[in-house]
Amino acid sequence: MFEVESPSASPDLSPIPMSELDAALTAQLVVAWAGEGGEEKRLGWWRCDLVSEFGGQDLFQRLLPSTWTWAVLQGAREAARRTDAELRRQDHDPDAILSLFSLGFELDERLEERLQDLKRSGRDPSSALPGLSAIVPSWNRAHFFEWVQGHGDADSSATPIGRRLAGDPPSTLGRQVQHLVAALAPAADHYPMPHYRKKQ
Repeated sequence: MFEVESPSASPDLSPIPMSELDAALTAQLVVAWAGEGGEEKRLGWWRCDLVSEFGGQDLFQRLLPSTWTWAVLQGAREAARRTDAELRRQDHDPDAILSLFSLGFELDERLEERLQDLKRSGRDPSSALPGLSAIVPSWNRAHFFEWVQGHGDADSSATPIGRRLAGDPPSTLGRQVQHLVAALAPAADHYPMPHYRKKQ
């Protein structure tokens, strides 16, 4: 049995299991955190250093004492989203690209709403999204790629903008995210942007 979004909250939209929304948010936040450069010298896929003691944490603890743990992760997620968007813009049809940080307008909106709901809940990120505690905050490159490989295998090929996954996007959010995360392996010096090309 799983929770689903209340139909009254989104009357025009079909329900998605809350567990799938939370798993997608967890994946986005873990990848965003791992992709930071800066003090901890993580993967360096985007130029920010928000989730570190003397980077964004110090500033956000003073500015947002009750929600700073969410704010630093949200900032890293935004840096990842912008990098992802820049790569998609290099394609001849960027709107056809489905990636971890661009899952389509409806899903992106729902994930943003879910993130805001979790921030307002008063819970810290690791209790609201328990999957975060498996990776964040202790950086270990090998551990991160073990987490990636735990999502299974993904059949992808190199393109100018990133790794294109074979076939059509899966019909469920959970499977989409699973495949997109799996395609982050093997490790790359730059964000490999796993993606599907959506049917037109």
